[in-house]
Amino acid sequence: MILGVFPELDGIGGVQRASRHLAAVLTAYAHRVGGSVRMLALNDALGKHRSQVGGCEIEYEGFDRSRWALTQACWRSTDRNTRLLLAAHPNLAPLISAAKRKAPSARAVVVCHGIEVWAPLGWLRRVALAQADCILAPSCYTAEQVTRQQGVQRKRVHLLPWALEPTFWEMAQQAQAPGRPPGFPPGRVVLAVTRLAAVDAYKGVDTLIQALVRLPNDAHLVVVGEGDDRPRLEALARAQGVARRVHFLGALERDELVACYQHCDIFALPSKGEGFGLVFLEAMAFGKPVIGGAHGGTLDIIEHGTSGFLVPHGDVEQLAATLTHLLAHPALCEELGHHARERVAQHYLFPQFASRLNAILDELLAR
Repeated sequence: MILGVFPELDGIGGVQRASRHLAAVLTAYAHRVGGSVRMLALNDALGKHRSQVGGCEIEYEGFDRSRWALTQACWRSTDRNTRLLLAAHPNLAPLISAAKRKAPSARAVVVCHGIEVWAPLGWLRRVALAQADCILAPSCYTAEQVTRQQGVQRKRVHLLPWALEPTFWEMAQQAQAPGRPPGFPPGRVVLAVTRLAAVDAYKGVDTLIQALVRLPNDAHLVVVGEGDDRPRLEALARAQGVARRVHFLGALERDELVACYQHCDIFALPSKGEGFGLVFLEAMAFGKPVIGGAHGGTLDIIEHGTSGFLVPHGDVEQLAATLTHLLAHPALCEELGHHARERVAQHYLFPQFASRLNAILDELLAR
């Protein structure tokens, strides 16, 4: 039996999407080896749920943020037949560490995503990571930080890049582009997609607003996402004198987001804290050149000068110069976008993710 414990499976965001992919592969893996699987999700609504990912149906149980109820369910679900225990976030690692006492022969896997392991965790979570048989990390930088900051042996850390959402790739194959969503401006457009939370100010939207001042007057910035930092960013746009060229579209439905990717000229998110960066894959799938921060997991995704460019976080002048150069050279944008799309096709589709994870599980359970 395989037991997976997740922070959330029914929601938006990179952690949720990666968790759904993990759950889908675990479900298919259990079926392939003739076993059973149970998925538990802390923050999802109470009760049983179903979802589809990459042609695989996943079933899971939500616990409405009750950690105590989740802990009880995790304990009850574990017995001597349990072969694999997976925590889809380091915060949940102590649960499977405790559950392993009932199933000492089970293999324990902890999934790390990024910034949450870039500084030392509390002692309980660090101990749980140290006791795990396998740590999964989506980028080289995060894998390095798990070893450096959490004291985990490097040989137990496996690199597992996240995958583009299958439906996004399908939409990117469609030849006919949808119409521009409401509020999307004419002219040349730089797009940023991110959560606008104050705790995520490191994403660099403020730097994009400052760089816009140095761009031609027909260049616009479109920001998709919502959060408590939006008033500060709107005030910054006014203070910089570019409020009419910065367009906050809020949180969009999937079809509207796809239209934004289709109609933008460049995607940019000069962040310093990306554990991976699924939004880059989304833009690249639509053949768009991407600009990211020269930090963290973004270094794995963007090939500087080939599929996009990397700039230091907070460097307004270099960001503005890079954007100006791209906007002035449409042929270069097209070339970079072509390479970006090919990179996604070669490395970051769901079947490739599933193949990598299956190989890790085969090796782990064969021990």
